[in-house]
Amino acid sequence: MAATDGTVGAGEQIPPGKPMSMEQHMLDKGAQMLQSLKPINHMNQHVCTFALYGHDLTRQIETHHYVTRTNQDFLQCAVYDSHQSNARLIGVEYIISDKIFETLSPDEQKLWHSHAYEIKSGLWVNPRVPEMMMNQELQNLAKTYGKFWCTWQTDRGDKLPMGLPALMMSPQAVKEGMIKPELVAKRDAKYNISRDDLMKSRVEMAEPEWINPQADYWKQHGKGFAIDVETTEMNKTAPFP
Repeated sequence: MAATDGTVGAGEQIPPGKPMSMEQHMLDKGAQMLQSLKPINHMNQHVCTFALYGHDLTRQIETHHYVTRTNQDFLQCAVYDSHQSNARLIGVEYIISDKIFETLSPDEQKLWHSHAYEIKSGLWVNPRVPEMMMNQELQNLAKTYGKFWCTWQTDRGDKLPMGLPALMMSPQAVKEGMIKPELVAKRDAKYNISRDDLMKSRVEMAEPEWINPQADYWKQHGKGFAIDVETTEMNKTAPFP
């Protein structure tokens, strides 16, 4: 049975399938020694935060972002459901600066969410990293926008990535966007932190001068986005001679 608070039970961590064989372990270790795995090695931050399903804000989950910074204006994150070694890869989030966000079309901007409240309110944390060390990074991230696609809805008990991707939203300072207190309490206990203390320590952090209202579309219009599939004709190009 799926947990009702957006967390994952111990018995739900493992997808269906046979246990790893000794031969498979040896093969994986050998490949790891011989290959560079460069993209993974450039993941240099672990962020724990929360997300809401864009089509159903009552469904909220704790997320673990493993972040690669490509440059000062673009980050990409592999999103997992925990920080454990057997964590499930549940999606991907792209994060861009406000400068890049303003170059997007209005229709594209609707798919993105802002990060200012998420950071200022102490929901976004880098576990076990001193707050002082992350201060400048957090100030920069407060001005960014993210687009997060969830591909594995583990909160409803899916043993495999089922169905279509879901667009996720960030927490916001309105009733529908507030994260459930029990989710925050469980996260804080796990990392021995206090969201209230973090919020107080960030009160002087500069906020963005303006957050584009095209982001966080649901706040302005009360409507979210859901993905559907339609049958279409394939592009049947002629084979090469």
